[in-house]
Amino acid sequence: MHLSKFPRLSLGHLNTPLEPMPRLSALLKGPRLYIKRDDCTGLATGGNKTRKLEFLMADALAQQADTVITQGATQSNHARQTAAAAARLGLRCIILLEDRTGNRDSNYLYSGNVFLERLMGAPTRTYAAGTDMNAAMQAVADEVRAAGGKPYVIPGGGSNRIGALGYVNCAMEILVQANQQNLVVHRVVHATGSAGTQAGLVTGFDGMNSGIGVLGIGVRAPKEAQEASVYRLACETAAQLGMPDAVKRERVIANCDYVGDGYGLPTPGMIEAVTLVAQTEGILLDPVYSGKGMAGLIDLIRKGHFDRDENVVFVHTGGSAALFGYLEPFASQLAPATDTRTSA
Repeated sequence: MHLSKFPRLSLGHLNTPLEPMPRLSALLKGPRLYIKRDDCTGLATGGNKTRKLEFLMADALAQQADTVITQGATQSNHARQTAAAAARLGLRCIILLEDRTGNRDSNYLYSGNVFLERLMGAPTRTYAAGTDMNAAMQAVADEVRAAGGKPYVIPGGGSNRIGALGYVNCAMEILVQANQQNLVVHRVVHATGSAGTQAGLVTGFDGMNSGIGVLGIGVRAPKEAQEASVYRLACETAAQLGMPDAVKRERVIANCDYVGDGYGLPTPGMIEAVTLVAQTEGILLDPVYSGKGMAGLIDLIRKGHFDRDENVVFVHTGGSAALFGYLEPFASQLAPATDTRTSA
């Protein structure tokens, strides 16, 4: 897979670390757990979208765009990273945010990713839940063109066949790091939503005949819809790499039992997972993606889904900035705001 054939910018702090999680592994008494730290990619606290944006923003520049337009939920990690990439490249950025949760907490509406987007100079527009966000982006693009600008529209999550190349690259990176560490990776687990991360990983691992299985823990759609979306994008990605038959349908697996009441809505499992990883490994997950992904992994370990002698890599897709939009759900889990201990 010759990724250099495709335009790409250097935006991320790559290669990101591949680290063991010894304390969490011991606590769960399951497989040996490792974590791929894609929360360390840079771009205003990092995350998985940075890898996708290396290819997407290169395409935008190749098309001589002066404005990038994208969309996401209110606390969108993708929107924040897109705003950061645009600021770095001197492009205008317009963010469309869909109210998918109905959360009226001021922390959720104005802190976390929303604050960072505005700090980086990206104006945001808000839309009601259920809005056709692709149509809304096209309408904004028409406005930009009418004013003499050159828009470039990036889909939600950066998830198209261009953006997915970032996670083909990540699959290659994981294999190189595993070989350097003399580590046999049996399975990779991550949160799956807009499909680009899982599609890229499956395409990369299967295109290299690695034998590594990928399990996506769904954060939004039902299993059938999620797997169909990932498989479709994986096929498109593989085709542009010149290996149209690389991905088989049975290799695309999503477990969507951990969504809870809906996208972006807290679950007890997510709160436990975020707290547990913070207190055992000093690593911050996010409440929408990696938190639910880890909740699924932890529950599956407890149910005996993995063998004790397996090495399982969890891909941390970033997004800890969103924690500041979810203070209330964690209130009962946190230590007192003031240490009431007294010295002897």
